[in-house]
Amino acid sequence: MERRAFVKATAGLAGVAITTPLVDAAGLIDLPIERPRVDLASRPRPTARVAFVRTRDRAAGVRQALELLELDSARGKDLFLKPNFNSHHGGPGSTHNDTLAALVEHFRATGAGRITVGDRSGMGDTRGVMERKSTFRMGDELGFDTVVFDELDESDWLVVNPPGSHWRQGFALPRPVLEADGVVQACCLKTHQFGGHFTLSLKNSVGLAAKRVPGDPYNYMKELHGSSDQRRMIAEINAEYVPDLVLLDGVEAFVDGGPHEGSRVDSEVVLASSDRVALDAVGVAILRYFGTTPEVSRGTIFEQEQIARAVELGLGVDGPEGIELVTGDAESRAYADRVREVLLEA
Repeated sequence: MERRAFVKATAGLAGVAITTPLVDAAGLIDLPIERPRVDLASRPRPTARVAFVRTRDRAAGVRQALELLELDSARGKDLFLKPNFNSHHGGPGSTHNDTLAALVEHFRATGAGRITVGDRSGMGDTRGVMERKSTFRMGDELGFDTVVFDELDESDWLVVNPPGSHWRQGFALPRPVLEADGVVQACCLKTHQFGGHFTLSLKNSVGLAAKRVPGDPYNYMKELHGSSDQRRMIAEINAEYVPDLVLLDGVEAFVDGGPHEGSRVDSEVVLASSDRVALDAVGVAILRYFGTTPEVSRGTIFEQEQIARAVELGLGVDGPEGIELVTGDAESRAYADRVREVLLEA
């Protein structure tokens, strides 16, 4: 891969520069820069801000959450927006069109360059899912490009096999995402009955990984879903790219079942952060607040395997004390305070 695939111009988002996600393919590629070694014992404990908006209006919630994070302009930067299109079902089964439109409109208004929306569906034909959700029509109307990961060529995938991974043969990620100037992720609030336990931002990254790479019969998703290390493997996908923003639509949630259907509650919240670990921890706290599955309720939130492995990999905050819930009104603050009590439970 050319060096430009890994190093591009930067611009600030949420106090963090929009940067190209760096991928370390465990010696399979020659990185243009060397990642510095960090003394984990001596570095300051990480902190993160999570915008917390109580709302039933998705579009308004997205706008307010982004305002609370004081997002800088993405002017001229090409962005890849990864929704949750695991199936054609409406929210919280998949990303609601109002949420997707609000994100695109925000970045278009702040001067972003090319915006691309793409995914791989786990429960159906991806193109069919995107057609049923009117994604291609929305792209024409709102001015964004679309990518169906299932239709990418072999050369459009990068296989990575990080040391210490629980993946037997590594996994493959799409170059259109890795080569973007910035990545924005839109996820939902729900449990996962097929081994993930919950599917928030970390689990949403599974849609980036190939089921199969053209020319290679190996089924990466069969390995994932058949492994007792599934939740650790989910976290490990996230170590290979860095989103600049994650937006969670929790206006509705599945507190059991999922990912496509389940027991629905009106959780009335939109969250946003640049820290996936912090956002998922808050999401799990909300699921617990409404009453959820034994798997999601067990232990402390940071003992959940997806989150614990993500912390081991240095992907975000390492405990609830480092999370600041940012609100803009009294109703959101009262709700956030109740959720924070759950977040801090031992």
